[in-house]
Amino acid sequence: MKKILLSVFALLFCALIPAQNSANLKMNLEKNRVYRLKSVSEQAITQTINGVQQTTESKVNYTLSLKMIDATADFMVTEVHFDTLITRTNSMGKIVNISSVSEGDIKSTETADIMSCIMNRLSKNAVYVKMDFTGKPSEIVNSKMLSDLIMKDTSSITLEGQTAAAVKMQIINTINDNSLKTMIGMFTWCLPGKQVSAGDSWNVTQQMNSGGMMLDIITTYHLDGLNGNNANITVESNIKAAENADPIESGGAKVTYNDLKGLSKSNMVIDIRTGLIVEDKAKTHIAGNLGISAPGFSMQMPMDISGESKVISLQ
Repeated sequence: MKKILLSVFALLFCALIPAQNSANLKMNLEKNRVYRLKSVSEQAITQTINGVQQTTESKVNYTLSLKMIDATADFMVTEVHFDTLITRTNSMGKIVNISSVSEGDIKSTETADIMSCIMNRLSKNAVYVKMDFTGKPSEIVNSKMLSDLIMKDTSSITLEGQTAAAVKMQIINTINDNSLKTMIGMFTWCLPGKQVSAGDSWNVTQQMNSGGMMLDIITTYHLDGLNGNNANITVESNIKAAENADPIESGGAKVTYNDLKGLSKSNMVIDIRTGLIVEDKAKTHIAGNLGISAPGFSMQMPMDISGESKVISLQ
């Protein structure tokens, strides 16, 4: 009898092992509950011009609120708020602060005041997003209405010439569909959307606009193991310029960046109950040459980008 009982317990224990080493990693948000996440990143960009290095340092602080308001078998509709959008840039001693906390001034002669005004408007309006269960934002449902609200009086910008054109383009690039999807996706899009076991891997391929540069990012996620409600994941991203990427137009010059390549590595913890990030710490390095050309002028400019970022759950 004892042998039979021991055999039964052994079989039960073995049956439990697969369940302890696998999880259904998908978005599983409680309807109408608000979840908050925060991202902090620091970056240093070094450019070498005529043998002289110039470094621009930036710190970006975003806080996002996420609420699932409806769901179907294929996707869910979420209400997203960018609660805080703060960027601090130090370019060779010149400091620029852009903050959604400030109302800013669309008619200001300072770019930072104009962009603060835009960020303030974005923070005060909900973004309604269709999102699949991998966390990928697929559609900004209220895109047109949101754009009209934020862009309503940009015609009154008092800046002139190339500066005005550059600022208006920056505004458009900040609030267009792809940018909003990227901003939201950095908090959510990391899941396989299915049952996975320890040792399994999955890939996410995305394209993003970074400072006017279109980059292809291929990310591999590896499930190292499960610890209670947490999934421990190793993440590695290969970064390169998008194929046939259009050059950046700046001050009459064309800037190409096809040579840029990089790598990002992080350690991520996912709450398997919700599919949301508990913590994600990443280090990124990108390097290569920019090609700068204008009528009668052409040069190569080495660029090196190093950064660290952290995403955490605030609840």
